[in-house]
Amino acid sequence: MMSQKIQEALNKQLNAEFFSSYFYLSMSAYFEAKDLQGFAKWFRLQADEEYAHAMKIFNYIYQIGGAVKLDKIGGPKTEWNSILEVFLDTFEHEQKITKSINNLLDLSISEKDHATVNFLQWFVSEQVEEEAIAQQNVKRMEMLGDSKSGLFMLDKELGSRVNQ
Repeated sequence: MMSQKIQEALNKQLNAEFFSSYFYLSMSAYFEAKDLQGFAKWFRLQADEEYAHAMKIFNYIYQIGGAVKLDKIGGPKTEWNSILEVFLDTFEHEQKITKSINNLLDLSISEKDHATVNFLQWFVSEQVEEEAIAQQNVKRMEMLGDSKSGLFMLDKELGSRVNQ
């Protein structure tokens, strides 16, 4: 059975993952409005992936005898000044989630909750990938500058993403 501290921290992370899904869905809507279907699809799939992360935590909490507590999800940002800003926000957000996961892992270690330490290893690895992809997308957008043809090509490439 998990400690109260671990249960509260897992619930906090669960809600952060739901917010991530909502945040990326907002980005998808932003790109839909700009008729950039590839970017919109990429962010919609990212929203789905974050929802799946939340459900992984949701299921784990119950699996180890805890209780889920869902909190309000704040409204995400809905407007950006540029496409680059969207990707910069994505990278910053993923760094924030990585820090949150690491703090949860540190707590699990200090509480000697070996099951949760083991469970969180997947998230640690996932965040390495999430940050790398976000950073790569920022670099790509910086490289493109104002190139309309480059934007078109990146939109097409990101639109080819499939669920994993």
